[in-house]
Amino acid sequence: MHRRLILLFALAPAWVCAQSVKLESLDKLADKASETVTVTLDGNLLQLASRFLSNDDPDQKQIRKLVAGLKGVYVRNFEFEKVGEYQPSDLDPIRSQLRDPKWKKIVEVRGRDNAEVLLRQESENVISGLAVIVAEAKELTVVYIDGPIDMDGLSKLAGNFGIPEDIGTKLEKEKDKEKEKDKEKKAK
Repeated sequence: MHRRLILLFALAPAWVCAQSVKLESLDKLADKASETVTVTLDGNLLQLASRFLSNDDPDQKQIRKLVAGLKGVYVRNFEFEKVGEYQPSDLDPIRSQLRDPKWKKIVEVRGRDNAEVLLRQESENVISGLAVIVAEAKELTVVYIDGPIDMDGLSKLAGNFGIPEDIGTKLEKEKDKEKEKDKEKKAK
């Protein structure tokens, strides 16, 4: 019994620490996709890649600062020839990982295309992770950024380190569509 308690206390920090979101369950979709982008940059690779950014260019300097504390950037993007080549249930393993109480959904768009943005908060002022899921009829994108995130500079990461350049645009379009639908419903 004492050994079990010791083992329990020894493992407790691993349970308390935020777990990384694993995207490998999506890799099976690569066989069905006409185009696939997979980015897996752990902290060491991010730091190595950031060394190639210029200190003279203000944007690149800010990106370098943003990635300094990150533990990883992970992207899965699949484009399909036909509608229905992936199922909404393919996202269940990802969504189940994001049900932890530390993850807060800040954007949710439901309709023909779906989008979700979730933040992992360690405390009121500390954001330690970001997950973005954009599920369109013929395209699926999941972005997971692990580590402390400066929300003001986050848009600078789009188009870098495999993060789709248009990820912000897609989310804005989806939010605009939802706002229009809400306006139409209220007008009726």
